Amino acid sequence: MRPWKVEFEEFVRARSHALLRYGLVLTGNADDAADLVQEALLKLSSSWRRVRNKDDPEGYVRTIMARQHVSWWRRRRREHLTADIPSPVHDDEPELGEIWQRLRALPARQRAVLVLRYYEDLADEEIAARLGISQATVRSQVSRALATLRVRADALTGRWR
Repeated sequence: MRPWKVEFEEFVRARSHALLRYGLVLTGNADDAADLVQEALLKLSSSWRRVRNKDDPEGYVRTIMARQHVSWWRRRRREHLTADIPSPVHDDEPELGEIWQRLRALPARQRAVLVLRYYEDLADEEIAARLGISQATVRSQVSRALATLRVRADALTGRWR
């Protein structure tokens, strides 16, 4: 087997769980997350020799995943949420479990921009580039998502604005 193929297989073994968690956060669905990871790794495999020596091959595959996810929800033109979404957080992270429950109820585009901004810690211009949308759309989607989360949090605590 060629050395670059061995490197690619090692990368997949080492990072597939993290990529699946990222896919779960993006898609909100375990099956879609697995499909997203598979497609992204397939695309990565064809460019691995070029990408492997870069500073951040995982960032490269995460960009592929984000763009693929955007492509899916553009094509579907509807939300795909299910009540049986497994949490991408561990039992020792209970505060993240509550956040995940609220995130998965958001529309896919809003969830994607929040994940990229707060989970990936990307700037608006980087998010826009990854998702193929304008910076204004990024800001409006973040604003809408946060407003939705605030309203739901207020409703849960019995406070109304």
